[in-house]
Amino acid sequence: MKRRNFLGLAGAATATALAGKAQAAGGHSFDGYPNSYGVLFDASRCIGCRQCEMGCNKINSENVTEPWTTLPKKDPKAFDEKGLNATARTDASMYTLVNKYEPQALGGKTPVFKKAQCMHCKEPACASACFVKAFTKTPEGAVTYNGSVCVGCRYCMVACPWDVPTYEFNKLIPYVQKCHMCHPHIKSGKTTMPACVKACPMEALTWGKREDLIKEAWARISSVPGRYLPHVYGEREMGGTNWMYISNVPFAQIGLREDLGKTPAPEMTSGALGLVPLVACLWPVLLGGIWQITKWKDERAEEDKQKAVAEAIAQERAKAGK
Repeated sequence: MKRRNFLGLAGAATATALAGKAQAAGGHSFDGYPNSYGVLFDASRCIGCRQCEMGCNKINSENVTEPWTTLPKKDPKAFDEKGLNATARTDASMYTLVNKYEPQALGGKTPVFKKAQCMHCKEPACASACFVKAFTKTPEGAVTYNGSVCVGCRYCMVACPWDVPTYEFNKLIPYVQKCHMCHPHIKSGKTTMPACVKACPMEALTWGKREDLIKEAWARISSVPGRYLPHVYGEREMGGTNWMYISNVPFAQIGLREDLGKTPAPEMTSGALGLVPLVACLWPVLLGGIWQITKWKDERAEEDKQKAVAEAIAQERAKAGK
C-alpha cells in the first residue's frame, strides 16, 4: 500500500473511533466515589490566623519527591495578617490562602475570612479539559496532577470555574500548580489529614468522609438558627465538590460564585472536549499527509525539470547535426 493511501485510511479510522467515543461521553453520568474524603470550612469560626497557609507550605516544601508537588519554602513572617485581602488568589508558590473581607463590605461589625484552594470537584472540569489526562479524580476524594505527562496547554486553567490552577511561567520546566489535598502525603503515611486541617487552631476546617461532612454541616446550620445561611456550598455546585463551605454571610460576598448551577462541567462540555483528542491524534496524520504531498510535488517538479533539460539538450544536438 502506498504511504499516501495508508495515511488517509489511518486518519479515517482514527476519526471514526474517536468520534464514537466523544458521542458516548455525552451520555456519561458519575455520582462520585463512595466513602471519599473531603474538607468542610466554617467561615464563622475562621479568625484569619493563616496557620493553614503555613502548614501547607511546610509539608509541601519539605521531603517532596515530585517537582510538580513542591512549593518554595517561605519564611514564617510571610504569613502575617498584613498579607490578607479580599482579591488575592493562589499562585504557583502557594496552594491555599486566606482572604479577608472587611465588615463595611459585608454590612456587619467584624471581618469574615475565607480559605481558598482547589475545590476537588466530584467531576472536575480540569480533568475533562485535559487531553493527556494529567489530572485524576482519586477514589479518596482529591483531584491530583501528574506533571510528567503535562504538555503545558493550560486548558485546565481556562476550564476551572473557580480559577484555581496556576502555572510556573518563570521556570525552564514549568508545571501547573494546585492543591492536591495532601493526597501524596496521606498515601505515604506522612500525615493522616491535610496539613491545613491539622494546623487550624479554631476547628474551622473539618476532615472526614464527604457524606459525614454534609450531615455535620446541616447539623450546625439547624442547631443555631440564624447563625448560618441555609446552604452547604459545594454539596451540589457543579455536580458537587469534596471541599465545602458553610457561612454566616452570603457566599458571593466572600468570593464564591453563585452562578454555577448544579450541572457537572463534563456533562456540559463532553461533546466539544471529546474532539480535543481527535484533533490531537489527527495532527500527525494531517502533517504527515501534507509532507507526503509536498514531497511528491517536489519529486514531480524535479522530474519535469530533468525532462525539460533533456529535451533542450536533444534539440541543441539536433540543430548541431544539421
